Amino acid sequence: MKLALECYDCLRRLIYQAADLATDNTLLRQKATEEAVRVLDSEFSCNEISIVIATKIHKVIREITHNPDPYWMMKEKEIAIARELYPEMRLRYKDNFRDCLKLAAAGNVIDFFRESSIIKEDMKKPVNFVIDDSERFEAKLKSASKALYLADNVGEIYFDLPLVKWMKQFANVIYVVKPSPVQDDATLEDVRKAGLEGEFGAVITTGTASPGIVFNLASTQFKQEFESADLIFAKGMGHYEALSELPERGKFFYCLMAKCKPVADSLGVPINSYVAMLQ
Repeated sequence: MKLALECYDCLRRLIYQAADLATDNTLLRQKATEEAVRVLDSEFSCNEISIVIATKIHKVIREITHNPDPYWMMKEKEIAIARELYPEMRLRYKDNFRDCLKLAAAGNVIDFFRESSIIKEDMKKPVNFVIDDSERFEAKLKSASKALYLADNVGEIYFDLPLVKWMKQFANVIYVVKPSPVQDDATLEDVRKAGLEGEFGAVITTGTASPGIVFNLASTQFKQEFESADLIFAKGMGHYEALSELPERGKFFYCLMAKCKPVADSLGVPINSYVAMLQ
């Protein structure tokens, strides 16, 4: 999915948010903001993908502020929200594919641009997919050998686990996270700190600290696993933005809430719709 014009304001807002989180030093914050805005202005193009520019923005801010994880406090809050809500949410869903998928989708409500109160309120609402290819995905899964599950935000790992376990009945499922911090994306260290590495089983990283997947920066191991997988379960908008630029192969399954207008428009759904789409 290529950039829309309104993505500029969102990326600019991201710059100020990341710089504010990265440092209390006024001069460093100003320098980081100015350099990141310069990157945005020079890179912004409707032929580009937002996650590519976001990756460069975050790299600049981390380097200038000397803060390798500006979002660590926000991630802690997300994990606290997830731990608070997950036990109650889990009771609402059964141990079948449909319910595990809805539970995983509900976790995608978590987002670093949204207020905690709104996240809690929206997460408790019923999950209804406006685009629903779940039956097709389930049928493909039952004849698959290997599937990659591309994780999104850190708080979602709890909500992902029941679905990953269900999928493992039929295929070798590899849970994919980031190698180091970027935004509030789940990292290998986050999975370990949560005590869930053994629960997920096979866990690898993309090899690069980027929202979604920037393929030219990804590791050889990830690209090999990606190409050899029968199915790719892609969580969140960043993965949709990246994978939707690839040729349709009938193996990309997007599970997300369309939380911004450009993504919603690209999918042809109302904003804040849940989507379970096979491409």
